[in-house]
Amino acid sequence: EVQLVESGGGSVQAGGSLRLSCAASGLSSDAYIVGWFRQAPGKGRDPISCLSLSDDTAYYADSVEGRFTISSDNDKKSIYLQMDKLEPEDAGVYFCAAGDWLLGRLYGQLWGRQSLYSYWGQGAQVTVSS
Repeated sequence: EVQLVESGGGSVQAGGSLRLSCAASGLSSDAYIVGWFRQAPGKGRDPISCLSLSDDTAYYADSVEGRFTISSDNDKKSIYLQMDKLEPEDAGVYFCAAGDWLLGRLYGQLWGRQSLYSYWGQGAQVTVSS
């Protein structure tokens, strides 16, 4: 059974940094994508970033490109989201999600489709004050 547990959320002033961690257990191989999604109050979940564990390709939403970095540790059991130059608009609950993926590169915005992700964590709150 795949389980995902987020940690590292908190409060920070605009311009600051936070690093979110996603502890992944039960992943049977590298044939997964692991994504981060953000849900602001009263809104849906927006895709933020994704990492393909099979080839380490990273994908980012335009709004965070150049400010956020997704990575994993060597054994692919922890996936991180380093968030720099945070803005108030970055605030929300951040969810880690994983899905099976065997089809190579994800073209366009395919990586952001929630339907690709079968497993979800409980979320971590990020607050950014101006």
